[in-house]
Amino acid sequence: MTVHRARAAAFAAVLTAAALSLTACGSAGSTSAKSGDAASGAKDPKVATSVADFGGMDALVAAAKKEGKLHTITLPRDWANYGKIMDGFTAKYGIQIENENPDGSSQDEINAITSRKDQDRAPDVVDLGSAFALSSAKQGLLANYKVAGFDKIPATMKDADGARYNDYGGYMSIGCDAKKVAVCPKTFADLLKPDYKGMVGLNGNPTKAGAAFGAVYAASLANGGSLDNIQPGIDFFGKLKKAGNFNPVETTKATIEKGETPISIDWSYLNAGYTDLFKPKGIDWQVAIPSDGSYAQYYNQAINKWAPHPAAARLWEEYLYSAEGQNLFLGGYATPALFDSMKAAGTLDATSVAKLPVIDKPFTTFPTQEQTDAAKKAVTEGWAKAIAG
Repeated sequence: MTVHRARAAAFAAVLTAAALSLTACGSAGSTSAKSGDAASGAKDPKVATSVADFGGMDALVAAAKKEGKLHTITLPRDWANYGKIMDGFTAKYGIQIENENPDGSSQDEINAITSRKDQDRAPDVVDLGSAFALSSAKQGLLANYKVAGFDKIPATMKDADGARYNDYGGYMSIGCDAKKVAVCPKTFADLLKPDYKGMVGLNGNPTKAGAAFGAVYAASLANGGSLDNIQPGIDFFGKLKKAGNFNPVETTKATIEKGETPISIDWSYLNAGYTDLFKPKGIDWQVAIPSDGSYAQYYNQAINKWAPHPAAARLWEEYLYSAEGQNLFLGGYATPALFDSMKAAGTLDATSVAKLPVIDKPFTTFPTQEQTDAAKKAVTEGWAKAIAG
């Protein structure tokens, strides 16, 4: 999902939701604690499992407006177009959003749910990397809620009870400041070259952040690993550190602007967005999908089971999975979960679709929950040791 636009035509297959939904990544069989039953006719927002439980969309909007605010967490404005998405939600419904810790991690989101149970300052909704979403659903931390378009989300991209569902996705990519790096790397193998001393950074720590965890998985696939074996990816970063190329500074928009992280392994939609963002500032940010480690993944939406603003939380999900919300993700170079159904309905933003990059080696088989759990355990146990010293 992201290549420098000038090179986009060189690739063969456009990423679509169908290409990212062919396996158990969505974990239709994952389990979660039920928070309500639509058949019961419950009207309490805390246990509402669909808009029907409110008596329709107008009633949901009224209940959300009465609450008056929405607590989000870890949503950078330049991540998958979230700035415009949050602004659009507030403009449409008049509900103010308090967005905490925008540069945090998926683990920070989970910690906020568990440490602030029944507190007004808890997050209402979370946006989690797949490994973290699956574990949160398994722990029963998430409320079951099926958005109006739930049936249009492929079964492999959602929890069957509605505890979490894919929202947008992309490929792992390598971003590079072409004005600071003589020849930008195109593959994971390139990153080991002596040219890149102290240059290669990650967006977060893989034990806490979905983006960095995805980078390790991609590196594993590039080095003889598999979805059952992420260890080669951990070992790769150990080699990168030993070679002096790994940069411990966690990549952000600010570190790139300052020149601290001239090479960043990150999701394609983020790197593609940076290309546009930095161009007026004189930064030539180029992006490549590493052919030796093609790895794609979706992030997941979910509602905190103890959300302090439960109606606003559910309205937020309805907004994100409306044509307006999905097209806003698309405008941020991310493939929305409803891409295929919207394509069939003719509701996709054609201009944004035309800007999506194409991929030479599409990734179509996601790790199952069991594989994800094993990989997360391996990274948690081995990461610090791999990059020590």
